[in-house]
Amino acid sequence: MNWWQRLKKNPLARFGAILLLVFYLSVIAADFIAPYNPYNSQPNGSLLPPTRIYWVSQTGKFIGPHIYPTTQGDTNLETGERKLIVDFKKPSPLSLFVAGPEYRLFQMNLPLPPKWDEVTIIPGIPLNLHLFGSTGEAKWNILGTDEQGRDQFSRLLYGGRISLFIGIFGIIITYPLGLLIGGISGYFGGVIDSVIMRLAEVLMTFPSIYLLVALSGILSPQLTSTQRFLLIVVITSVISWAGLARVIRGQVLSIKEREFVQAAQAMGGKPIYIILRHVLPQTASYVVISATLSIPSFIGAEAVLSLIGLGIQQPDPSWGNMLSLASNASILVLQPWLILPPAILIILTVLAFNLLGDGLRDALDPRSLQR
Repeated sequence: MNWWQRLKKNPLARFGAILLLVFYLSVIAADFIAPYNPYNSQPNGSLLPPTRIYWVSQTGKFIGPHIYPTTQGDTNLETGERKLIVDFKKPSPLSLFVAGPEYRLFQMNLPLPPKWDEVTIIPGIPLNLHLFGSTGEAKWNILGTDEQGRDQFSRLLYGGRISLFIGIFGIIITYPLGLLIGGISGYFGGVIDSVIMRLAEVLMTFPSIYLLVALSGILSPQLTSTQRFLLIVVITSVISWAGLARVIRGQVLSIKEREFVQAAQAMGGKPIYIILRHVLPQTASYVVISATLSIPSFIGAEAVLSLIGLGIQQPDPSWGNMLSLASNASILVLQPWLILPPAILIILTVLAFNLLGDGLRDALDPRSLQR
């Protein structure tokens, strides 16, 4: 039984993989799935609860799923509760594949070197079709609205693009560096090994949170929040290769003594070729598992940094800065729908990656493959 079959038979790993697939496909297709623009505010629509769906009209006639225009009324000064004003004279039917705000499918705004403060726009396909919505005046806010009257569900989808892909972006930088540097250190040994490992030990002593605070302070204020956070991830990824390099170096020390490596050396293979072609591929199992388990740390870092004001800033959405409202006690009590969805999504994403990583570890275990 190969590792793929073992992985498919692991129900927890399969659940994690399916959950991640749903999350990533949803945020990639956020323009189509989200019913509204995440930056647009609704008039008199701040802090609305999830929209109530009706099936029967006010006269008692069944007319199918529909909603009514809802706005905020006066606030009770004693309890802080806000009254809702519902216009029952204007029912708005709910439907799939409705016309809505125009967007450009597959459009991307990328900060590219050497001018990180400028954005390169990759144009997309202009469309206005959305997966679901209302066909009348009423707004269908599945998860309510935030303090600015913006649709919470739409902001969750768009914010997931940052929160989910920041981990992948981080390991794309960190792991090639850690693999190559660790492979060189373990293969050559001697002075090269000593110098690289001492440098790795120095980098591992840096307190990451203080380093991030310092970096956020020296970056140009003209950068957008997305560009600023990408730069922080790039810089921290460049210095976070040390832990991976130490592990890879230990594996390479034993791999380089095997017969196929010595045969490649006897045939005159160049050291870099032998490292890349024969040595590092033997660490693939560990790298795949480690990368899967490392992505949640980047997601958690984004959430923490955005929560304390060092990551993505408003009005740009991310799961981290959407959680920043948790510092307001009245929001926690009166508008829990603003806090629970991003918190649950972060927990489920981290859990899914850990389940998938554990499943890969069991499936790729050489002792398991022999059974």
